[in-house]
Amino acid sequence: MRKILASTGFALGAALATPALAAEDCGNITIAEMNWASAGLAAWVDKIILEEGYGCKVELVAGDTMPTFTSMNEKAEPDMAPEMWVNAVKEPLDQAVAEGRLVIASQILTDGGVEGIWIPTWLAQEHGITTLKQALERPDLFPGAEDPAKGAFFGCPSGWACQHIARNQYLGAGADDKGFELVDPGSAAGLDGSIARAFNRNEGWFGYYWAPTAILGKYDMTRLDLEAEFDREHWDNCIVSADCLDPKVTEWPTSDVFTTVTKEFADKAGVAMDYVQTRAWTNDTVNKMLSWMGDNQASNEDGAYEFLMTHEDLWTQWVPADVAEKVKAAL
Repeated sequence: MRKILASTGFALGAALATPALAAEDCGNITIAEMNWASAGLAAWVDKIILEEGYGCKVELVAGDTMPTFTSMNEKAEPDMAPEMWVNAVKEPLDQAVAEGRLVIASQILTDGGVEGIWIPTWLAQEHGITTLKQALERPDLFPGAEDPAKGAFFGCPSGWACQHIARNQYLGAGADDKGFELVDPGSAAGLDGSIARAFNRNEGWFGYYWAPTAILGKYDMTRLDLEAEFDREHWDNCIVSADCLDPKVTEWPTSDVFTTVTKEFADKAGVAMDYVQTRAWTNDTVNKMLSWMGDNQASNEDGAYEFLMTHEDLWTQWVPADVAEKVKAAL
């Protein structure tokens, strides 16, 4: 990620030294509101700050990693994806940046995203399971498959970029031959519901998950050791592909989570681009916000306002003082 950032030619921190421009200088912005909680929260934080602080007119549009990347790359719309997990699109993203269609504006998660295969911590401790191989030896501990004689391995929801990755890790581990069934949860809600149900029933759960998320803030989960090094060539040429014929288990790379914008937006955005380059937060901050949102059944918009009201010490570092005052006056 740091290498890609260097290629953009933008200096992080510019917003701190750049005065706010007049409202008409910001213009119209389209932002992808991705269909997972942390990205939705980020989109709304951006919307509120850009509208209230800079006078921009922001339209949020529904998004997901692959469709949004493709649309930005081919059609230059929407203008911005605040939280793009790029492990599954690294090569085409590198190409799009090199060819001047897209720009990596910032690393929104400063400590990167976390992906892996998880089980409940209580079960890991009770049965001494710390590795993927050990979990695969006990299909009886992981109910939830359509075939009750098999254990359930919950994959990534259909249509998500991580779907092929989780499937190939499952196949590479030989889970089919070890008495498991790959379960498609159907959606993020379905995946979250399967974890909540397992904890409520004091049952085992086994599968793909990631952070930052409210679920990992609420439920104590252990990320299993895959006992495999990260293999970049195999990852890029097989693991991320729907057509991988001979997958082998490989550790997840540190998940780069970027704010990606179109070149057209970067060239015209001015002060809005200064803000986007500067704002960033940690997994811990986002996990706490997502936990609050889950406990309060809050929307992305609700979460954004709560963040702005309770984390003033953080977000005011992203903008000039006069912009911060405008945002605070609007809360």
